[in-house]
Amino acid sequence: MFKNESGQVRAGWLVLLAFVALIIVQQLFSLPGALLLIFTEAPSLISGETGSADLVTALDAHPWIFLLMQGGGSAGGILITYLLWRYINKGTMKQMGFRGSLKDLWFGLFLGAISITVIFIVLMATGSVTLVNPLSSPQFSVYTISFLLLFIFVGFSEEMFFRGYVMSTLASRGNKKWVIYVASALIFSIVHGLNPNVSIFGLTNIALVGILFAYMFYATNSLWLPIGYHIMWNYFQGNVLGFAVSGTAPNGIYSVEIAAGRDWLTGGAFGLEGGVMATVLILVGFVATRVYCKWRNYEEVQSL
Repeated sequence: MFKNESGQVRAGWLVLLAFVALIIVQQLFSLPGALLLIFTEAPSLISGETGSADLVTALDAHPWIFLLMQGGGSAGGILITYLLWRYINKGTMKQMGFRGSLKDLWFGLFLGAISITVIFIVLMATGSVTLVNPLSSPQFSVYTISFLLLFIFVGFSEEMFFRGYVMSTLASRGNKKWVIYVASALIFSIVHGLNPNVSIFGLTNIALVGILFAYMFYATNSLWLPIGYHIMWNYFQGNVLGFAVSGTAPNGIYSVEIAAGRDWLTGGAFGLEGGVMATVLILVGFVATRVYCKWRNYEEVQSL
């Protein structure tokens, strides 16, 4: 039950152990930010101003506390993933996926940013969204920096675990490629199921982009491409163009008004991941990755 015919602990148990450890450690590392938030909001609670007691509203009003809390959780995720991989799986960071050229990272950053920009242009052209402030008047704020740092932590943390750890652990036990892809993508989607304003179509798109990240990891034999794409997809969506990111409140340098009745296209309150335009651009991401890998002369299957 616990071991395979080779005497190895089965991949499923290792992934389950790692997932439970990830959740626990993330909560512990988020605790300082949560305590600071409670301390900061205490005067409002005492005076009866209960509006700011709502966690989402309170966090949105304190970007650096948000970074300490959510970024702290992501930092904890990075640490526990490394420790599990190093001391349970007995692997190196290179074996996890930190190898290859940093050109993959730059291409991932570009592809993530351009994908969100194309969605935005299409939505603008169809009247599905309207810019509140013109392109010539970006509204920079503390969120512009704090959320960039946050999404860097998130990109590294989630790709290290869901692609680096989960996929490599499953591959080390001889699982079929489709099982590795589907398992990592499903776990990735399920984790996002607790996000605000969640939708079934949104979770479907998150599973699909999880498969895209898995393909990027597999095709380049490196985590750099999915890390870059992940960071800029989130950042351009929420903090440049002002859309919600998987249900969380946007704080972009631009603000948008979303037309009513077109959630199937725009994603509504969940963000662009909840709309069909995200589906289209995620599929385009597979093609772009394939073209890039041919240009870079990568050969599929290297270590996975």
